[in-house]
Amino acid sequence: MLHPGEWITPRRLGRDFRWLLASSWTSNLGDGIALSAAPLLIASLTSSPILVAAGAMMQFLPWLLFGLLAGSIADHYDRRRLVIIANASRAVVVAGLVVFLLTGQATVWIVLATSFLYGVAEVFADSAGSTLLPMLVKPADLGVGNARLQAGFLVGNQLAGPPLGAFLFAVGSFWPFLVQIVCVSLAVLLIARIARTPVPPHDDAEPGVTVQPIREGLRWLRHNAPVRTLVLIILLFNVTWAAPWGILVLYATEHLTMGPVGFGVLTTASALGGLVGTVIFGWLERHVSFATLMRVCLSLEVVMHLGFALTSIPWVAFAIMFGFGVYAFVWGTISTTVRQRLVPMRLQGRIASVNMVGVFGGLVIGQALGGVIAQTWGLTAPWWFAFGGAAITLVIVWRSISQIAAARPVVDEAEG
Repeated sequence: MLHPGEWITPRRLGRDFRWLLASSWTSNLGDGIALSAAPLLIASLTSSPILVAAGAMMQFLPWLLFGLLAGSIADHYDRRRLVIIANASRAVVVAGLVVFLLTGQATVWIVLATSFLYGVAEVFADSAGSTLLPMLVKPADLGVGNARLQAGFLVGNQLAGPPLGAFLFAVGSFWPFLVQIVCVSLAVLLIARIARTPVPPHDDAEPGVTVQPIREGLRWLRHNAPVRTLVLIILLFNVTWAAPWGILVLYATEHLTMGPVGFGVLTTASALGGLVGTVIFGWLERHVSFATLMRVCLSLEVVMHLGFALTSIPWVAFAIMFGFGVYAFVWGTISTTVRQRLVPMRLQGRIASVNMVGVFGGLVIGQALGGVIAQTWGLTAPWWFAFGGAAITLVIVWRSISQIAAARPVVDEAEG
């Protein structure tokens, strides 16, 4: 019988992977606590859908401003050290918010400013952190490695974190953020335990962090159709997904008439589905083509938006969110694995950052649209927008998905 520890962290992945996994899981728990606590804090300070959506938007906006720069830095410097510095900065930013909460001086504008600064640090942490796995495990193990990291995201960020954050917020507004500081600080200590320092390979003649290496990454992406199309798909689907997600706290508490804890439980339902996705992913990877899985996942997203637009029953919303968790885990693991396999090691940081700019650029655009749409036409209107936009996008990219899934990595002269 396979030992549970061996299933979670297979020995062949090595000790460094276990430290990376432990750090990621701990950090995700802290972020999961804030996932429900932050919008609850903003909602307690304002009833404006636009300002509520702006809370998440301010955290994602830094990707548009600093994403490409962060990717270039990750390709030229010690990636582990960058993660340590960025995560330590995140802890300091949240500590500042806790001081304002304890002194009773917190306002919605202070919370929005904190979200922005936290997002800036997160850009550099995620840009460097996303490149570590390909340097620690073999290409054949990227699927299982990403699945384990995604499982930690689901357990910490989606399952355990949100209800804990909602509970702590009910006890006192500063408690969830204080616990978040502890989690992020512990993540720093864990990532520091990686024995070897991954140093990205690059041409010695290549200049430092300037515009030229950023352009090189964009040029490579422009000429690689499968990765370019995948980034575009992620961008467009994040626009449609983020439109209703930005006002989810209002949708849950007002349209579905749930309390703060109910909102936390709703977001947790997706994590329960994600855990199911974790269990079945290995079987799916062996028996179903990536192209088919990608099409099914995106089709289910269209259906999910329609379901939320039509229902006003809490248990139906829970069921939909559970299904979302299943296919979102599968989609996230596959799309990340495909990109990592196709991108040369020396460009991992830059291409990952372009992808994240697409992810969070889509979130910023979608949440801005969602706030305006909800304030103008009601809390279900963003779901109708998401349904129509996702359906049109899926029709357009349907045939391209086969080319993405079947693509093979191009031999990079600088590495081979």
